[in-house]
Amino acid sequence: MSFVDTHGLWTSSQSDAYLQVLERLKKGDIEVVRFSFPDQHGLLRGKTLVVDEAIKALKSGVTLTTTLFAKDTSHRTVFPVYENGGGFDMPEMQGACDTLMVADPETFRTLPWAPHTGWILCDVYFTNGNAVPFGTRHLFRRALEQLSGEGYDFVSGLEVEFHVFKITNENLGLEHSGQPGIAPDIELLSRGYQYLTELRYDAADEVLEKIRKDVLALGLPLRSLEVEYGPSQFEFTFAPTKGIQAADDMVLFRSAVKQICQRNGYHATFMCRPRIPNVVSSGWHLHQSLTGKTDGANAFVPETVDSPLSVVGQRYLAGLLAHAQGATALATPTINGYRRYRPYSNAPDRAIWGRDNRGVMLRVLGAPGDPASRIENRIGEPTANPYLYFASQVFSGLDGMRRALNLPPSADTPYETQAAALPRTLDVAIDALRTDECLREGFGGAFVDYFCKLKEAEVARFNLEVTEWEHREYFEMF
Repeated sequence: MSFVDTHGLWTSSQSDAYLQVLERLKKGDIEVVRFSFPDQHGLLRGKTLVVDEAIKALKSGVTLTTTLFAKDTSHRTVFPVYENGGGFDMPEMQGACDTLMVADPETFRTLPWAPHTGWILCDVYFTNGNAVPFGTRHLFRRALEQLSGEGYDFVSGLEVEFHVFKITNENLGLEHSGQPGIAPDIELLSRGYQYLTELRYDAADEVLEKIRKDVLALGLPLRSLEVEYGPSQFEFTFAPTKGIQAADDMVLFRSAVKQICQRNGYHATFMCRPRIPNVVSSGWHLHQSLTGKTDGANAFVPETVDSPLSVVGQRYLAGLLAHAQGATALATPTINGYRRYRPYSNAPDRAIWGRDNRGVMLRVLGAPGDPASRIENRIGEPTANPYLYFASQVFSGLDGMRRALNLPPSADTPYETQAAALPRTLDVAIDALRTDECLREGFGGAFVDYFCKLKEAEVARFNLEVTEWEHREYFEMF
């Protein structure tokens, strides 16, 4: 029996999808298949197999070293993988041994920009059949299963901001390598500050059309392409989907945009605040609601015009507020992302909610009879691992529902309302996550400690750097 069959890793719908993928691969026009999994940072990693080997690997898995789970954002290995337990206190993680990527057949696609290439998203398992506990796709499924146990499905829609630049120099000389290497030199596609103007959109039409066509060819539920406020800044929005799909779509979208742009002489970045003059920070707004498993109806629709949401929706919202500080490190996981939190900037700086107010953390949109009633969380940055970001919302909201938390008053003047401040730096956010008992229980204490250690390594490397600000401030003065 295959690894998948021995350990019962696929659902019946995945098994049905496998037969369709098998038939597709046997047609002969696909020559290689990329097997990818979303790592702890939400980056896609994996291997490319020739099609005959890919057919075998669909059920047998593809080997990967455990050290991939030990790496920070510079690809440095943070944990002592050759010590007992590999730095994780787990014998399965010791010695850079193998894990297995197991394909999810329902995610198979061909890549429009590489037409002889198939692509499939994977989950990672130990060779004994147990799920790797640091696999973030597994963790989000855990949250969805708990929500399902309460009788609900999670529905989410994406608004993603990012920047696209024209590359003027790839910086691929020998002296430019490193961990990380030197970024490319770039120039703007537009000067910015003409928010949603057709003129700015048309100036970037060439690259936006390439992205649009390929994103739609991938089957992603694209709704709109928009010119954002800052220079070379854009926003794509996506229709709401149920369960894990939006998270899968997000990792594929980010990777697709970067690949499409790279192939055509552009550089796309989802970094929150690139270091360019007059930059405007990019955010990632997460729209979310719950639907009943029995009737499929939106469970957030309020009963009266005086209520912002239903009782279930209000308790869910109260849970998001109660764990806002702890969840911040998962929604904004980079040092750079905290440059965005500032007053009067259309970005939140405190844990508050309000009706249709873009200055709050949690913007509530709802009315009696409105099936689109929902909560928009405006805290996220576009680099966040979607599985962790989404799972933090579900665990937090579930806690509010289970404890029947009361919703505090709305904040109509968001930058004046007295409320708990959001963490202003990554290290403060890490401390808040580490001590949030709800999130520790949801994700598991071992995962929270693991994630915090990875992020602390990132902070420690940053603190060893001498910034341009320091040099300018002190070099002449003292």
